[in-house]
Amino acid sequence: MAELITMPKLGFDMAEGVLQEWLKKAGDTVTEGETLAVIETDKASVEVPSFRSGVLLEILAEAGSSVPIGNPIAVIGNAGETFDLKALGVEGKTAPAPSSPPQGPEAKPEAGAEEKPAPEAAPQEETAEGGRVLTSPVAARMAAELGIDLRQVKGTGPGGRIIKRDIEDHLREREKAPEKPATPPIPTPSYEPSGEGYSVEALSPIRQTIGRRMVESKQQAPHFYITMDVDMAAAMALRSQLNELVPEEEKISVNDLVIKAAAIGLRQFPRINASFAANEIRIHNQVNIGIAVARETGLLTVVIRDCDLRPLAAIAKEVRALVGRAREGRMKPDDMVGGTFTISNLGMFDVDEFIAIINPPQAAILAVGTVQKMPVVADSGEIVAGTRMKMTISADHRVTDGAEAARFLQAVKAALEQPLRLVL
Repeated sequence: MAELITMPKLGFDMAEGVLQEWLKKAGDTVTEGETLAVIETDKASVEVPSFRSGVLLEILAEAGSSVPIGNPIAVIGNAGETFDLKALGVEGKTAPAPSSPPQGPEAKPEAGAEEKPAPEAAPQEETAEGGRVLTSPVAARMAAELGIDLRQVKGTGPGGRIIKRDIEDHLREREKAPEKPATPPIPTPSYEPSGEGYSVEALSPIRQTIGRRMVESKQQAPHFYITMDVDMAAAMALRSQLNELVPEEEKISVNDLVIKAAAIGLRQFPRINASFAANEIRIHNQVNIGIAVARETGLLTVVIRDCDLRPLAAIAKEVRALVGRAREGRMKPDDMVGGTFTISNLGMFDVDEFIAIINPPQAAILAVGTVQKMPVVADSGEIVAGTRMKMTISADHRVTDGAEAARFLQAVKAALEQPLRLVL
């Protein structure tokens, strides 16, 4: 039976994705789990696997097309099977197929064809249902951020819908238009070092996404912060013993220990394992912990699922695989979605402590510093060498309070200071 393959949702705020390339062509036989295409989001390139075995009957969106999430990109079925696109519900939803003529300002008439004058542009809201402007979610967001009146933008998408490319074209046209004489600005002193200039680096899509989401988080979520010291001597000793028993590629990191300890704490304090949504708090049944991965292009969060149910060795193996794919820029659809809590660890950079910004819509994030030797006061009153690590929770005051967040940190601390709990 023929079925549609649709653009997957690969992130909390993803509205559309770009089909970077097809690894299969129409008529190819595919097996379940085999990679069909590579989708480019504003964060990474993600490999899209086939959800079933069969034959790729038709490709509905060509490489380079920008497709809203949930819209069809291909049809999969059995060899020789006939199918009706309308019966599959494709009509009016399909992205431009390879056979479609070029759209937008770059499109040119065929040789010898008479170029007809364009009709006078009508207000967009008059052609849309209910008097509303037809626009994609990404285009609407861009227009809001850039202060663009959508009624002044000509849509080239299906049914006159305004898409991302139309916003970009409108911006280019606006920049070309002569500016009205403005009142001369009030002179301000220059703070640039004399004799020195600067270079300009355009914001990449991932940096734009990070900036937008972090601004939203700090503006909308009332953050509060709690820091706690952890005695890591026993945890580091256990880690050394475990790593003597496994090969290099299976060794356990400090971050793996923290992930497992945090999972234990989240199971005890489920309101930390939560999200804020409009007028409700969503307490998640699964403990899916995201970890921040630093790349040259920017920060990316990958998700380890069911951390409270998985053994420490399995967590370590999964983290290694996820980080490897993230740094190569070839993620899988489930790698970045579904997180319920995040850990950001800068200990490998010798950072003592820091605070992190909550990854919306999650309720909290844990910032972890380096494990270091330092003088501590023993119970006997003597000053001795100790092994300490600082961790700071940033929490959303709409979801939780200081006492609850502090008890959660105590639970994480107890699991790390009694590390046999991490392997039971």
